[in-house]
Amino acid sequence: MSGINEWIDNEVKSNDVVLFMKGTPAFPQCGFSGQVVQILDYIGVEYKGINVLSSDDLRQGIKIYSNWPTIPQLYVKGEFVGGCDIVREMFQAEELKEFFAEKGVALAPAAA
Repeated sequence: MSGINEWIDNEVKSNDVVLFMKGTPAFPQCGFSGQVVQILDYIGVEYKGINVLSSDDLRQGIKIYSNWPTIPQLYVKGEFVGGCDIVREMFQAEELKEFFAEKGVALAPAAA
């Protein structure tokens, strides 16, 4: 399992925004993943979506890596942000754009 842990760690640290999700950004395969994709797309942040359904090791490994039992999981600048509920709450409270700004992650001009 250490190999998958290293791979996850590399993805988290080498991408500004990473969403571990069920399915892909173009075709989410669960409602919670779909909600986070909609929010990220709406505010105009670029992110890398990683489909945890592609590998059982990955699906279990991300839960161990984050010590968080559910998917999706959002990481920004190497930091675990949370799952669907947390992302949705931050968005509804209008804290999400500010969070990305504080982390130095650019948003699309149309969403600013």
